[in-house]
Amino acid sequence: MNSLFFVALFGTAVVSFLWIRDIRIFYRTGLAGYRLASYQGVLYTALSLFGWLFATAFETINLIGIALILLALYLQGRIKREKIWTDEPVLVRFLGTAPLPQSKKGTNK
Repeated sequence: MNSLFFVALFGTAVVSFLWIRDIRIFYRTGLAGYRLASYQGVLYTALSLFGWLFATAFETINLIGIALILLALYLQGRIKREKIWTDEPVLVRFLGTAPLPQSKKGTNK
């Protein structure tokens, strides 16, 4: 194992984290941009996992795997999403704690 293995592992973890964060925001808000990001996040996570497997299986050409992970990160960042935060702290945005819309407040079913 070399250091690029850990770079690939960290990149794959970031893509997966961003996908789960988009799912959480979509579940709380129901916004269409986050729904699209949640659906496409499945493909981008699969692409990054493939890149991680490629980087670990073929150590001589592991830069191709890193490039696949970077491609997944780039494509995941290009999805247009609605702005849901105004002046919340960084930790709230990092964890994806989105405010509930008015229609979902007060319904505990």
